[in-house]
Amino acid sequence: MSKFDNDKVIPRYMVIAVVLTLIGVAVIGKAFYIMTAKKQYWTDVADRLKRDSVSVKPKRGNILSCDGQLMATSIPEYKIFMDFKAGGEEKDSIWKVKVDSICMGLHEIFPQKSAEEFKKHLEEGHQKQSQHWPIWPRRIDYNTYTEVKQLPLFRMSKYKSGFHEEEFNARRRPFGSLGERTIGSLFGAKDSARLGLELSYDSLLRGTPGLTNRRKVLNKYMNIPVTLPVDGCDIVTTIDVNMQDLAERAVIEELKLIGGDLGVAILMEVETGDIKAIVNMTRCPDGEYREIKNNAVADLREPGSVFKTASMLVALDDGVVDTTYTVNTGGGVYPMHGREMKDHNWRRGGYGTISLPRILEVSSNIGVSRIIDDKYGNRPERFIEGIYRTGLAADLKLPIKGYARPHIRMPEKDKYGHWTNWSKTALPWMSIGYETQIPPISTVTFYNAIANDGIMMRPRFVKCVMKDGKVIAEFPPEKVMERRIAKPQTIKTMQTILEHVVSQGLGKKAGSRMFKVAGKTGTAQIAEGGGYKTGIVKYWLSFAGYFPANNPRYSCIVCLKKSGLPASGGGMSGVVFHHIAEGVMARNLKLDVKDAHDTTSICIPDVKDGNILDASYALRKLGIQTNQSWGGSYANGNPIWGYAERQSSSVALRQVELKKGITPSVIGMGAKDAVYLLESHGLKVKLHGRGKVKSQSYTAGKPIIQGSECILSLE
Repeated sequence: MSKFDNDKVIPRYMVIAVVLTLIGVAVIGKAFYIMTAKKQYWTDVADRLKRDSVSVKPKRGNILSCDGQLMATSIPEYKIFMDFKAGGEEKDSIWKVKVDSICMGLHEIFPQKSAEEFKKHLEEGHQKQSQHWPIWPRRIDYNTYTEVKQLPLFRMSKYKSGFHEEEFNARRRPFGSLGERTIGSLFGAKDSARLGLELSYDSLLRGTPGLTNRRKVLNKYMNIPVTLPVDGCDIVTTIDVNMQDLAERAVIEELKLIGGDLGVAILMEVETGDIKAIVNMTRCPDGEYREIKNNAVADLREPGSVFKTASMLVALDDGVVDTTYTVNTGGGVYPMHGREMKDHNWRRGGYGTISLPRILEVSSNIGVSRIIDDKYGNRPERFIEGIYRTGLAADLKLPIKGYARPHIRMPEKDKYGHWTNWSKTALPWMSIGYETQIPPISTVTFYNAIANDGIMMRPRFVKCVMKDGKVIAEFPPEKVMERRIAKPQTIKTMQTILEHVVSQGLGKKAGSRMFKVAGKTGTAQIAEGGGYKTGIVKYWLSFAGYFPANNPRYSCIVCLKKSGLPASGGGMSGVVFHHIAEGVMARNLKLDVKDAHDTTSICIPDVKDGNILDASYALRKLGIQTNQSWGGSYANGNPIWGYAERQSSSVALRQVELKKGITPSVIGMGAKDAVYLLESHGLKVKLHGRGKVKSQSYTAGKPIIQGSECILSLE
């Protein structure tokens, strides 16, 4: 017999099956209903819950000076907007009441626009029910943003007020335009490097963007970080802010004085090649001087007479001449292959016969060109090879985008033995600084090598890269060439000649009475607008050298461009060099304290009244004579009170007898002795000021009432 009663169980199963079937049909029906009738509703819900992957910008790294001062950094800037749909009726009612005060507040913050103009502009956005209506068209800084945020309505949350902002990372230079073209800049809001070190080291400064998921819930966004951004690294430059400021001011002052169009200065550390200052000043249409282009590294120009140093260095190093070699420069005009070579004093009769050192001292065009033409005329390529040995044509591989490589052409012949890029006059004029194209940075690097005993250092702009205060990459000083630019004896000879150029030649104005300077002047004509005869003739004035000459620490080049005469490399660029050199050396001047001692006089100090036993002890230690006509000691509990008289070579200490119960005079005493003396007599003392006692409220000689107050005024 079956354990189960089928008549009872089967109906129950049937009921369950029917119920489950009905539930299934209901689920399918509901799903169909949602997929059709409610499709749009749930699509809108999905949109509200939409997730976005948003890139998070990292903070751009800083650019620092050699001593850690900020030269470029990122700060937040804002654009402000109104969402007129946010807040509903509550916001609208507040808006109607407060719109006038809001517009008046905006006018006070942004006076360029009247309150009526603000109201008209904002009411237009209100009528359009714009959700992103700009309140002010330009970016504002954080302080201005906080001022706007305090206005009525705007101080409420953005979901109630509709006031919201967009944040940007703006690049700022705390020292303004100082070294602007070298430090560099960014393209507006794009955080895209434009030029200078900002561009060269953009990959390090930029950092790595992060990623966050943004999810909208109940009209609010929730940010869920996925990858955190990695902030950019800081770079430490070789620029010295004080030296940069000094060089800029010196260049601008001279440009204003001579009416110059362009000024360049580069200050370089001899041993390391560190660029301590680099100046590029161009006169703008409004008459002000600003950095428009990095002419110091990008301008290819005929260097003029500063090139003569390289020409003579090659001749001396090749042994074709020595310092006793003489040249007849005649009356200042000499025919060179159908053209006339002239010295700057040709109207005054020239220099006649002069030695090689004197040729550089007076910057004789004839002297230099005759030596080079006589010794290398048949093989000009040998001279150019010598110039290449000096490193003047080397690629310096600077970390500044747009830098120019020097262009010094090598003579070439065709298969028939004819010159293809050369002429008879090319060598003489090249030897004095024409027919070559050299940027100022290459010229100062060459002179720096002479100062550095022939070792040419690559100009260094960045010392290291830092992250979170730790150095992660270093850029040590680097040589341009492994070998010296000339033999050691040749370098020593040229160092002596360059020193004489300043001490007894045309470079006197670059010198200093405080230390020795070595260098070379340069004046070159620049043809603009059609050539030297038909165009506008301008002058490129230079002085390149180093200081102090007996122990070189810095090399420097100054180049000025001006129209018309007078034009003098030594008298104009040399003056700027002088100001830079003296300013730099003054910053490093250290004097021994012994230098301040005047042996012809005896220093007798002022001595305060009071405990003369202490005064006597201090004066004896200083080697100053005192009288000993008084007695007493601390051991006997008897401080010796008195006053001091300053004499010609000694100090007389006079003892004062104190009477018990009578207020003593403490005028002229220090606070310590005055307080001790009065309180030991039973008075309470209060002090005002510092220094010596000038007055006492409890008069001297007055009987003392124990516990009375005495106020002392000190000055």
